[in-house]
Amino acid sequence: MNISLYWEDDTENPDLHADFLKDVKEKARKVVQYTFETHNCPCDGEVAIYIVDEEEIQKVNCKARGIDRVTDVLSFPNLPFEKEGDFSFLSDAYTADYYDPESRLLLLGEMMICIEKVYEQAHNYGHSRQREFCFLVAHSALHLLGYDHEEQEERLRMEEKQEEILTALGYTRDM
Repeated sequence: MNISLYWEDDTENPDLHADFLKDVKEKARKVVQYTFETHNCPCDGEVAIYIVDEEEIQKVNCKARGIDRVTDVLSFPNLPFEKEGDFSFLSDAYTADYYDPESRLLLLGEMMICIEKVYEQAHNYGHSRQREFCFLVAHSALHLLGYDHEEQEERLRMEEKQEEILTALGYTRDM
């Protein structure tokens, strides 16, 4: 099983943070790969990551969720998980909506990450920008697998999973 990333920088000035994104791109792929592997993803897949600015993520957050404020990450799953990370629904029937017709990759979903929030939160939490970026990718990958954090129990389970992913890959706060 292999996960590939579709990557796009949709910010006003991509050159401003091109070096940073170049440094984290492979780390992000490893986070997504590890997350889907540990949930027994049955086939090769693709995740799209869009790097956006505060204005764009606020606009999408308002349109998609009815929340008119800047956020750090938005997740748009493509798969209808009934249970977190349970891919058994794929074995029931082939559903073209879940696969790219040309590459035949399982389309797992999309992430939007606000670059300014990465920088701000890394500073506020006292860890590296790379660690913050990887944290947001792990968080979003779990959403793509059907995890949520609306209830206290869900939030705790998701936080535990995020920490497991980042620790396993060595993307700790002292990174």
